[in-house]
Amino acid sequence: MSEKSILDQIILNHKAEEVASLDAVEIIGSLFNELNERERDVLTRRFGLHGKGKETLENIGKVHELTRERIRQIENSGVKKLLELKNLENYVSNLKKVINQLIEEHGGLIESDYLLNNLVSFSSGVKEKEDLHKNHLEFLISKLLENEFESVKNSKYFKNYFKYKHQEISHMEKIAEELLNKIKELKKTLQTEDLINLTKGLDGYKNKLDQLDAPSVIDLSSILKSDFFEENAEVINSNKVIFSILQAAKDIEQNKFGYWGPANSREIKPKTINDKIYLVLNDHGKPMHFVEIADKINEISFDSKRANAATVHNELILDSKYVLVGRGLYSLKDWGYKRGTVADIVIDILNKSEEPMSRDDILEKVLEQRLVKKATIILALMDKDKFERVEGGKYRLKSS
Repeated sequence: MSEKSILDQIILNHKAEEVASLDAVEIIGSLFNELNERERDVLTRRFGLHGKGKETLENIGKVHELTRERIRQIENSGVKKLLELKNLENYVSNLKKVINQLIEEHGGLIESDYLLNNLVSFSSGVKEKEDLHKNHLEFLISKLLENEFESVKNSKYFKNYFKYKHQEISHMEKIAEELLNKIKELKKTLQTEDLINLTKGLDGYKNKLDQLDAPSVIDLSSILKSDFFEENAEVINSNKVIFSILQAAKDIEQNKFGYWGPANSREIKPKTINDKIYLVLNDHGKPMHFVEIADKINEISFDSKRANAATVHNELILDSKYVLVGRGLYSLKDWGYKRGTVADIVIDILNKSEEPMSRDDILEKVLEQRLVKKATIILALMDKDKFERVEGGKYRLKSS
């Protein structure tokens, strides 16, 4: 192993030790010992540190029989007391180091939820209480580290994000804008690796390579796992700055199957049951039973609405982009399937043939279009009003 590789491994092991110790619940528990009981309760309720969701000033005021303004004062005084602790740095130093490393590796900008997901994934033993842990992390970052990192909200190009104080990110905004225009121009969704390669071809990217160069120490593999698609962790780890732009971009989003596109498009955020049917079928890549489609929609949970099998079936019947290819089985017309009965498919096949066809050849061609039993096709061929058997046992269309 080279001297550089050994050094990189030492750095990596050191970072691993730092991130593994990021138990925000334990950190805040220790810090809150410095507060009085009312300050602890107000901050706990206000920031959802009890696992029951964040509470309003008004609701907390009712519990303590105090005004909203008085609760706000107690909140502020509690935070101020924590910020003035002489040993505060001992508690937050590791967290600060890891956030610094993450922001640096992502080009100076990192979307808020994406940052929290990273920090939670690095922390040991918090899988069962992710939301609670995120609330604790959010409190630490937004209230106790606010002098270190700037929280930006309501940006034109990005969702809420953190960056270094005084960090210039206009070059990243230009890339996000140029990338969105390119995606709209292509009029198709793209997987992460394809989108990263597309970004590298943009003028905004090529002209700012010096500002986009960043180290890569932290492995993001743990946050890239999905039930419905698999990301290329190696590619993303090597292109964290671009991936950070994708995560933060306000008008570019990823759907449940890992494809990126304009945030308001139906391919990304399906608006109707028909949109969901299309996405499920398209991702599956082969015919599905209508009940299976309904089950998959409910498993994925595009939104809070449940899919009913009968409703799915009605949509499949009425929309010409879906083709019935077997008993309850549907495919996309775009895959080359044609609508119609088995007899209609046989007629189409014989129309395209210059010569009569054998039964086996007809069966083979029909089975490319329909998932039916051979007996069903043979039965269709017995319709003497449509087909006639000629010399050699072959079939042709009935002469008019």
